[in-house]
Amino acid sequence: MKQYSLIVTLHICLLALFSIGAYALLRAELWFSSLITFLFFLGTGIHLYHIQIKQLRMMRQLTDSLHYNDMMQAFHPPYKNKLMAEMAKDLSETLHAFRDRLLKEEVKHQYYESLLNKVDTAVLVADMSGNIEWMNRAAIVLLGQTPQLPPELSGLASRETHVVRIHRKGIVLEMATATTHFIAGNMERKLVSLKNIHSVLEQNEMEAWQKLIRVLTHEIMNSITPIISLSETLSERGLPAVLEDAAGKKEYAVMLQAMQTIHRRSKGLLDFVENYRRLTRLPAPVRTVVPVYELFSDLQKLFPDHTIHIELPPSDKKLNVDRGQIEQVLINLLKNAREASARCEKPMIEVKAHFTPKITSATSSYNCNITVRDNGEGILPEVQDKIFVPFFTTKASGSGIGLSLCKQIMNQHGGNISVYSEPGKGSCFTLQFN
Repeated sequence: MKQYSLIVTLHICLLALFSIGAYALLRAELWFSSLITFLFFLGTGIHLYHIQIKQLRMMRQLTDSLHYNDMMQAFHPPYKNKLMAEMAKDLSETLHAFRDRLLKEEVKHQYYESLLNKVDTAVLVADMSGNIEWMNRAAIVLLGQTPQLPPELSGLASRETHVVRIHRKGIVLEMATATTHFIAGNMERKLVSLKNIHSVLEQNEMEAWQKLIRVLTHEIMNSITPIISLSETLSERGLPAVLEDAAGKKEYAVMLQAMQTIHRRSKGLLDFVENYRRLTRLPAPVRTVVPVYELFSDLQKLFPDHTIHIELPPSDKKLNVDRGQIEQVLINLLKNAREASARCEKPMIEVKAHFTPKITSATSSYNCNITVRDNGEGILPEVQDKIFVPFFTTKASGSGIGLSLCKQIMNQHGGNISVYSEPGKGSCFTLQFN
């Protein structure tokens, strides 16, 4: 560029010199010499003009490359000239350096975005009005493609961890959230991280119930077993000789009846406790690839009732589950739905499977949700959080085992079971397979 400045300065000096010379020769009435000097002046100006035009064309090419993100351009001198070659080389090097810098920034951006998309913690960026500007894949899975922060997340204090409950499509999400405010582009924004702890809380709760049930059943069975044995032994003994009179026979009959009652009720209590022991002895699922079509077809054979409508899914959809355990879950839910809608004038039960592609997976895998919906009496809001708790039941003759067993089976499959219900309108149980 120094040579270019020197050449431009030289051209300006020559223009000044030729103009003064032409004027002096013209005053001296040397017409021919003044004409030659003027021609030199004109040629120098035209040459300077061409130099500037060539430079402007290369600058225009540079600005077009930047405007259209065409960073592969190479500049060539419009004619063989050392000055133009030097300028074209400088412009090419500048454009390539800028391209390398952009490439490094893009690689860095893709690297961090890929890292954020791989973690199972949901991360999103929003402005102070709650408009979401960016979400990683885990956040899209949890919240969907929503443009606004959910109301539960909008008013959270910065740098504090909270546990919030978000309702999404009838499913309750319990999440540990943390919010951080930062300034970028002269605007304040908030970075929100979400971790779904619903399954962890459920797992801890189920383990606590199992420990409690294990202790209770052990102590109860230790106490009941000798009572059963003694009552059975006494019931089988004959009438003692000292009681062979009429009064003795009557007294023995009363005692025998009492012993038989104790034995019968003790056996009933033992069977009752044995049912709850099933919650602590549930075997680990033996997973196999099960076509959902076949699973639903078997349900149709078990429940041919016209009030139960089972929608058969595509034959190519499959689940990697323990078929026997999942069938038991569906059977329990259908029995409950039939009992809940028994008093309806037109009972209707629907079983459907919904498949959605996994956003966090690069393969063609999918998530499966199986819903069991009825138009029965529904469940009261204050009861919905308790129906999966062992021992809890809303039925007069219920044991409080069925739904607890369903939840444990789904947890062991890495899935979840949830319920959405409105009193008087029915209930919808959703089995989530991830």
